[in-house]
Amino acid sequence: MRLITLVTATVFSVAVGSLQASTLTVYSAGPGNLIDQLAKDFTEQTGTQVNVFQSTTGQVMARLESERANPLVDVLISASWDSAVALKARGDLLEYLPANAETVPDFLKDTHYVAQGVSALAMVWNRNSDTPMPSDWADLLDSAYENEVTMPDPAQSGAAFQLLTGLLASTGEEATWELMSGLQENGMIVPGPNARALNPVLQGAKSVVFGAVDYISLGQQADGETIEVVFPSSGTVIAPRPMMIMASTQQPDLAKAFVDYVLSEAGQQRVAEVYLMPAREDVSALRPTISELNLIQYDEAAYEARRADILKSFSAIFASGQ
Repeated sequence: MRLITLVTATVFSVAVGSLQASTLTVYSAGPGNLIDQLAKDFTEQTGTQVNVFQSTTGQVMARLESERANPLVDVLISASWDSAVALKARGDLLEYLPANAETVPDFLKDTHYVAQGVSALAMVWNRNSDTPMPSDWADLLDSAYENEVTMPDPAQSGAAFQLLTGLLASTGEEATWELMSGLQENGMIVPGPNARALNPVLQGAKSVVFGAVDYISLGQQADGETIEVVFPSSGTVIAPRPMMIMASTQQPDLAKAFVDYVLSEAGQQRVAEVYLMPAREDVSALRPTISELNLIQYDEAAYEARRADILKSFSAIFASGQ
């Protein structure tokens, strides 16, 4: 969790010249290096001070709620699409369709928010392990993976919860809970948030992550980690990262300018650099994109309404093995 301030005096253009003396506050659910770079770029282009709070979605949303009586944030970037839906329903968002929104697929934008970028859920396999490289989720039931698999806790990872509900929708309730029970019996552990599930595989203590957020591992693989990111053949889910302007902002023009920048070609290239899929279809990615993945399509809202019961069922399975 970090609070940083980025300041510079460079003026980008006459169009944003009037914004130079203002300050923008952005709350962002990782990746931290991306929002740091976007803030730095925007500051260099406009001469505007940008205050950034970066953390997990849960911590960002908790901070937002704690400040409800005295809002401080202007622009919010979440790792949960449902959070944008809920904030719009509550009347907390400013209606705005940013420049270049026409290059974003319809399912990645709304009248009040638009995707900054998109990640997907995958398996991450350590190439130095003694296990074979899996190709699908159910492969991890094999005895070759006994005590070799980790999974992020869906109670602590929005992406893991999304994967769990996607499996419930695509394979059915009975089959999904049988899969979870089989994985538990095969020794899969659920150590906590995404990083706690990934680190044992990076370190070689475990062999595979079931349901890793892909862009983190893709970047690590590009940096030389001996891992493979595997998108299961039977399908996976994507996790769009919504970007929105708060209705309470005192700097609507500046907030709009920042969102416009993130959706510009230069901003979307920054998104691509951290191995997320750009929201714009006309900006190249450094990884497989939506059109190359077998995606699970389902009504996420229906499962979000059942969150407590789903998490209770999941917890019951893994608590039984402790």
